Amino acid sequence: MTSANGIWAVVPVKDTAAAKQRLASAVPQSLRQELMLAMLEDVLAALAEATGLAGRLLVTTDPAAQHLATRYGFDWLTDGAGDGHTGAVAAAARHLARTGAAGMLTVPGDIPLVTAAEIVQLLDAHRPTPSFTIAPSHDELGSNAIVVSPPNAVPLRFGDNSFFPHLAAAEAQGIRPTVLHLPGIALDIDNPDDLRHFARLGSRTRAGLWLAENRPVLAAAIGRPED
Repeated sequence: MTSANGIWAVVPVKDTAAAKQRLASAVPQSLRQELMLAMLEDVLAALAEATGLAGRLLVTTDPAAQHLATRYGFDWLTDGAGDGHTGAVAAAARHLARTGAAGMLTVPGDIPLVTAAEIVQLLDAHRPTPSFTIAPSHDELGSNAIVVSPPNAVPLRFGDNSFFPHLAAAEAQGIRPTVLHLPGIALDIDNPDDLRHFARLGSRTRAGLWLAENRPVLAAAIGRPED
C-alpha cells in the first residue's frame, strides 16, 4: 500500500450533447445529454467524497461538464479534450507529471454505481511507485479504473478491449499490475444492454433516479419495472 497523497483523479469528458451514440436505439438524442450528465455527476460525487486524493481534474471543453466540475470542487483541463479518451488521459498525465503529482487515478464518466469506498479500495491497494493498479469492466475487456504512479509510468490506450493490453503495457515497463474487481466501477453504460441491466438494479444514484423518472419514454427500450 502507498500513501494516496499526490494522486490526482482524472475524468475525461467528451461533448455531452453528442455523447453515447451507441445508446441511440434506446435513448432519444434529446435525453442522452441528461443521462450522461447524471452519470457524470454520480462519478464526480464519489470522487469528491473519497478521502486521500490530492486533487481532482476533469479534461473537457464541455460547458455543462465544467459547471459540474466547479460544483464538486474539480479543476479542469482543456488540453487534449478533443483527442478522444486516450488523448485526454495522456494530456492529463503529462500535465500531472509536469506539476509534480505522484500519481494519477483515471475513471470514465459513465460508471454511475462507483462509490467513494471503491475509490479508497483502489488507492489502498496501490503499491509504492512505480506501480499500476487496474479495475476492469464487468466483461474483463475494458479498463474502468486505473491508478498509475508516476502519472506517465505506463502508456495507456483505451477502447473496448484495453484491459489485457494494459496489463501487458505495465509488465513491459517492469511493473507488476494489481487487479481489483469492483462491482460499481465494473458497470459502464455503453450500450442498450448495459442500460437495461442498470435499470433493473433500481439504484438510487442520480442516473438511476433519472431512469426511473424517464421510464415512460424509455420503457420500450429498457423494459418496465416488472420486466
